[in-house]
Amino acid sequence: MNTQELWLAVLGELELSLSKANFTTWFHNTFIVGINESEVTIGVPNLFTKAWLEKKYHREILQSLQNLTNQRLRSITYRVETRPTAIANLHFEDAITQELPKTLPEPVPTINAQNPSNSEKKAGAETTPVLLTPPGRLGEFTLNAKYAFSNYIVGKQNELAHAAAQAVASQPGGAYNPLFIYGGVGLGKTHLLQAIGNEILLHNSSARVLYVTSERFMTDFINAIRTGQSPAFKNYYRNVDLLLVDDIQFLTGKEGTQEEFFHTFNQLHQNNRQIVLSSDRPPKAIPALESRLASRFESGMLADIGSPDFETRIAILSLKCREKSFLMGQEILQFIANTVQNNVRELEGALNKVIAFHHFKNMVPTLETVRPILSSFHATSVKRTVTAKQLIQTVAEHYDLRIEDLVGKSREKRFAFPRQIIMYLMREEMKSSYPSIGAEIGGRDHTTAMHAYDKISSCISEDEKLQHDLELIRQRIYTT
Repeated sequence: MNTQELWLAVLGELELSLSKANFTTWFHNTFIVGINESEVTIGVPNLFTKAWLEKKYHREILQSLQNLTNQRLRSITYRVETRPTAIANLHFEDAITQELPKTLPEPVPTINAQNPSNSEKKAGAETTPVLLTPPGRLGEFTLNAKYAFSNYIVGKQNELAHAAAQAVASQPGGAYNPLFIYGGVGLGKTHLLQAIGNEILLHNSSARVLYVTSERFMTDFINAIRTGQSPAFKNYYRNVDLLLVDDIQFLTGKEGTQEEFFHTFNQLHQNNRQIVLSSDRPPKAIPALESRLASRFESGMLADIGSPDFETRIAILSLKCREKSFLMGQEILQFIANTVQNNVRELEGALNKVIAFHHFKNMVPTLETVRPILSSFHATSVKRTVTAKQLIQTVAEHYDLRIEDLVGKSREKRFAFPRQIIMYLMREEMKSSYPSIGAEIGGRDHTTAMHAYDKISSCISEDEKLQHDLELIRQRIYTT
């Protein structure tokens, strides 16, 4: 067995335990560079993939190599290296329809709604690629430089979305196309979308990057029809390298706009241009969204963002204090983090309120001065901070089971159903992301958590015993 055959065999084992999206993204363009009795060197396409394999899949890769070679391999070295063109990556033919681009598409001028560049005019581009009719113009929404990967705090609840966003920024038009990020209000979706755009422009300032809300897309489309400028509209939206659309759920019920976006999406996708969308819910849960759009949104990568856990909230507050050069004691940060638990935007708002008050009064913040300032936030805080460990223990006690069995590998129904209830409650009560739920329940894949949540959700309305059990468990969680 040569190195290529060995690596394909390893990939075959890994594929069985990973989702298609994860497998395609992290193992495409990987290969064995060299192997000896104790060490294997694996080539990877970029530093990001290198770091991710080392962190997430190292143990599985090493175990598979040891099983297939019957050697006492002790270590793996991951090295950024271009895949030899003579090696055909046949294993990915079914998973990937096109090769990942090693660079961005051909450099083209950055879109500027007010002043099209000379190079655009020389290339014969539309001399008026904008709608001039008030109240707005195409390209009115621009990227905010403050949204970057460097100041995005990563926790269990957003780890997958952050990783997928970085993968898109490093290889636009690749495996994650489209990338669909969803989660509640104020959890950082816009930050990630714009961070992708800023990162791509950092490495290719001539890339065409367009960020809009779905409402702006709809307004531009309506104005284009009203003023007879449909060709300009299509030329503008369908000739970008990266299209970032925020709050795509607001296209629901707008049949004409959905039709136009469908064609825009298709043309960009066919031209290998990257599309990133955000929503407050997954595609299947968006009401009145055409099925053909929903299927296209799901064809790339779905990544959700949950509410930040306590440690992540502390990290966010600490970062914001450093950015504002404002010193604040750890006990005060903990108080703010306990007071505002569900929303990053609200968390930052609470911090700004505290900082503004003490700046104005020229006072050093203390718990006594901070408490009355945040009194208005108490009404929206959650009942009581619940940890995953507490929730798992409560469910185990309710069903008279051992925690080890609930987070273990057994698929017996007496363990599987309570395990699904844990996943459902972690999503409902803790607002945890699916990846973090899977990680807490024995390191399972996020798709397992999604399936568990959907199954329990669908059974609740018809199963009175389940309703009763959930109510008893909730009471025990919040009263113990």
